[in-house]
Amino acid sequence: MPSVVAPDGTRLALHIAGEGEPLLCLPGGPMRASAYLGDLGGLSRRRRLVLLDLRGTGSSGVPGDPATYRCDRQVGDVEAVREYLGLERVDVLAHSAGGDLALLHAARHPRRVRTLTLVAARARALGIGFTEEHRREAAALRAGEPWFAQAYRAYEAVWAGSPTDADWDAVLPFFYGRWDAAARAHAAADVRQTNEEAAERYASTGAFDPATARAAVAELDARVLVLAGELDGGPLPRVAAAVADLFPHAEAAVQPGAGHFPWLDDPDLFTRTVEAYLLRAAPAGP
Repeated sequence: MPSVVAPDGTRLALHIAGEGEPLLCLPGGPMRASAYLGDLGGLSRRRRLVLLDLRGTGSSGVPGDPATYRCDRQVGDVEAVREYLGLERVDVLAHSAGGDLALLHAARHPRRVRTLTLVAARARALGIGFTEEHRREAAALRAGEPWFAQAYRAYEAVWAGSPTDADWDAVLPFFYGRWDAAARAHAAADVRQTNEEAAERYASTGAFDPATARAAVAELDARVLVLAGELDGGPLPRVAAAVADLFPHAEAAVQPGAGHFPWLDDPDLFTRTVEAYLLRAAPAGP
């Protein structure tokens, strides 16, 4: 397994899947090991996926200073991977909370990003959050599901700020387009893959300066895809479109029937969408 040394000396593990041009993949969670991304529904058939275990997760080392779990403090880690890959400009794919890290990296190093693919991604770095109202709106789309009544009651406890562990388990179906055996296994793995201490520090005070980041991405030359699941509340499709509007060269896409993990809900559609975008935005060399 290849590894990279971060600016502060922390060893960062990389997992490689597939062949072709590199696509640097940043996981969400926040601070969940990259294993849950798998091969992104078969995207490794077209690109060499370089999956980064963020510091303190998966096979990566634990930093000496826990304060470096803060999102903005990890931008140097992303740059270290780009340099390791030997690329002047890198294609980046980020999922969920990894979107914040990808956005901060693009804002700080705009000439080092060729394309940016944001999959069900957060954009707190740009001052756009996912609200309770957004979650309720998306949840209402699932009213016909057999698990809905119990899951919605649990969501009420989450929104009230008094959830139990059972409530957190009960709301998991809202994050998947299909609550089947594969989704259950995927959700269950989160307990073993997430660094909870790091997750609490990831978006802590000082991590984001939205005005500065917005000004930077408004000048970004990189091509950007913002992909949302039709059934996802974070982001809702219209919120994803609003994120795309902040870039000069961006497009938004909505995957029908998908939740927060669109490569699980319809792998073929997900890979076709991302592959087609990358071919348009950054055609492969000879």
